[in-house]
Amino acid sequence: MIDFRLDEEYEALRKTVEDFAHAEVAPVIGELYEKEQFPYEIVAKMGEMGLFGLPFPEEFGGMGGDYFALCLALEELARVDSSVAITLEAGVSLGAMPIFRFGSQEQKEKWLPELCAGTALGGFGLTEPGGGSDAGATRTRATLDGDSWVINGSKAFITNSGTDITRLVTVTAVTDVMENGRKEISAIIVPSGTPGFAVAPKYSKVGWNCSDTHELSFSDVRVPAENLVGTRGRGYAQFLSILDEGRVAIAALSVGLAQGCVDECLQYVKDRVAFGKRIGEYQAIQFKVADMEVRTHTARLAYYQAASKMLRGEPFKKEASIAKLVASNAAMDNARDATQIFGGYGFMNEFPVSRFYRDAKILEIGEGTSEVQKMLISRHLGVA
Repeated sequence: MIDFRLDEEYEALRKTVEDFAHAEVAPVIGELYEKEQFPYEIVAKMGEMGLFGLPFPEEFGGMGGDYFALCLALEELARVDSSVAITLEAGVSLGAMPIFRFGSQEQKEKWLPELCAGTALGGFGLTEPGGGSDAGATRTRATLDGDSWVINGSKAFITNSGTDITRLVTVTAVTDVMENGRKEISAIIVPSGTPGFAVAPKYSKVGWNCSDTHELSFSDVRVPAENLVGTRGRGYAQFLSILDEGRVAIAALSVGLAQGCVDECLQYVKDRVAFGKRIGEYQAIQFKVADMEVRTHTARLAYYQAASKMLRGEPFKKEASIAKLVASNAAMDNARDATQIFGGYGFMNEFPVSRFYRDAKILEIGEGTSEVQKMLISRHLGVA
């Protein structure tokens, strides 16, 4: 029999993060969000809880858990706030995971302990200005000069790249061009503060206002040759595999936002009175809330399945794309319906649903747009 119940260890983690989100995040995140301040204290507490080390071995300072544990934590955090959730997701999936999956033993020993502890953050430098979904259109270049790589170029929309605790960004760069014009793309660690590595002022964003996002530029940035991550020429493939895993994590985060919308509406429809009745007594509202719960439930099952296949070592790319597509759509639709249920109050920033509405749209864009997910799904089906 298929059993969708969480075992005791997973349930204990889920409940711990749920309690943390309501006790530590919910009371302060509204003010931080409006001031567009990075939540350093919350990040430090998450580090003390071991959340940044969840899927990593204890030998590198991790908790010895797995990727599904990370997803459960992301879902519970996003039920309260997505900026905090994406900070954790990017710190683990995009900052530390490339080093863990493909880095040398020396790189792991040097960087992972701090990243697992949450006392340091890493960025994932893939997207470039004008590149968007075409990640293969990399223009940033890295030239081997003696025992150093010299990097020139720029990256856009990079999460966790400019905080006070950011220690590195792993970037993709063209390291050679073949006779047929095909680019050799490699991944290289660039430590923060390296001369020529500049972090632009943070973006003014529609949502995720407590998340750190910057454009980066590299002007004759020189780093040691041993900062190459994995095999030369495999950087693009490495990053694509990281994105496959990341889509499961983003699906979990999206489910959290969708569930948060349901949570807020369940309370509101019991308290709000219109035309002499609680609005939850009106069938139109009942149907809207039911649709929200159906979307959330379906999306959760989708990411559970993708995560289970990933943990078993089975191919999961199609399932990851399905989960990311279904969950991000659920988040956007639920945020829109929740705002409608709240009416004018849903348009006021003092209510969480307004924050959910602002945060939901990027979930249909980041780590592969909805259109890219449909393209990938159709490819796996053999349509193209």
